[in-house]
Amino acid sequence: MAVSRLDYHTTGTDCWRLDTGLNRPQHTACYLLHDAGELALIDTGTSNNIPALLETLRALGFSASQVRWILPTHVHLDHAGGAGALLAQCDNATLATHHLGLPHMIDPDRLQQGAMAVYGEAMFNKSFGKLVPAADDRCLALHDGDLVELGRHELLFIDTPGHANHHGCFFLEPKASLYTGDTFGLRYEALDHDGKPWLMATTTPVAFDPERWMQSLDTLMALKPNRACLTHFGPLDNPMTWQAQLRQSIQDHVEIALQEEKSGDREGRKERLAQALMKKMLSRLEEHNPQQDRKLAEALLQDDIHLNSQGLEIWLIRREKKRADSPG
Repeated sequence: MAVSRLDYHTTGTDCWRLDTGLNRPQHTACYLLHDAGELALIDTGTSNNIPALLETLRALGFSASQVRWILPTHVHLDHAGGAGALLAQCDNATLATHHLGLPHMIDPDRLQQGAMAVYGEAMFNKSFGKLVPAADDRCLALHDGDLVELGRHELLFIDTPGHANHHGCFFLEPKASLYTGDTFGLRYEALDHDGKPWLMATTTPVAFDPERWMQSLDTLMALKPNRACLTHFGPLDNPMTWQAQLRQSIQDHVEIALQEEKSGDREGRKERLAQALMKKMLSRLEEHNPQQDRKLAEALLQDDIHLNSQGLEIWLIRREKKRADSPG
C-alpha cells in the first residue's frame, strides 16, 4: 500500500495518505492520523485492502491496538466497505460515522444488495469482497457538530449532504484540514495542469442533491480551511481557491440532466447522460489544459462518468415522482 506523509509535527497530529489501490493507483485514499499514541483512520477502503492496511500500520511502527477511531465519511463501499473488517481487527477501536449511515455498517445486507445492483455481482466481489457487520456496541452515531477526541486534539464532524444524505466531513482545527470524502469532488493528479487541479462532481447513486451540496460547500468554506483531503484523490491546498470549479461541475451535471429530462424519453437515458457528461467533462478539461491527452482523460474518467450517469438518472426519477406526488 503506497504511503505519503502529509504532516509531521512533534506537538501536533501526524497524517499519512494511504493509497488503497482500488481500481488503480491514485484513485482511492484513506487517511491515517496519529496523535499522542492514538490512531484514527478516515475512510478505510474495501474489505479486500484491510490486510494491506494493517501491514502498513505495522510498517509505520504502529499496532492495531492503537487504532482509536474508524471514521468513514459515508458508507459507500469505496469509503467504508472495509470498516467492519477493520473494526474486528482493532480491539480498542470505535467505528463512528453519520447517524443515517451507521445502521448500514451494523447490518450491511441492504448496502451490499444496493452495491451489487450498481456494479454487478462479479465486479462487486472483485472490488469490495465480503462486508463484515460492525458490532453495534462498538459503534457511535455522529451528528453535526460532534467532536471526536484523538490524543490531544479533536476532530469536528460536519453534516455535509449533497453527494449522499449520510455524508459527513471531519475538520482538524489546529491545521485547518478538512477530510472531505466526496463532498469536495474528484481530483486526479494526472489531470492537474500548471500546478492547478481539475475538479469534477461525483453524482453516484442514489442521493444526489445539488442544492444541499452547495449548502454543504458553504458550510465547509466558512471554516476557512487550508487543505482539503479528498478520498479521490489526495490533499488539495487552498480549497477556497478551487471551490468555484467544483460548483461549476455540479451545475454542469444538473444542466445535462435537466436537458435530458426535457426529452421525456426514459429509454436509453443513462447512456445518453453518460455521453453528454463525457463530452462536457472533456470540454472542461480542454479549457483547463488545451494540451490535455484526450485518451488519458477518457480512461481516467470512464468509470466515474458511468456511475455519475446512474446517479443522475435516479435523481431524475426522484424528481418525476415528487412532481407526481405533489397535490394539484
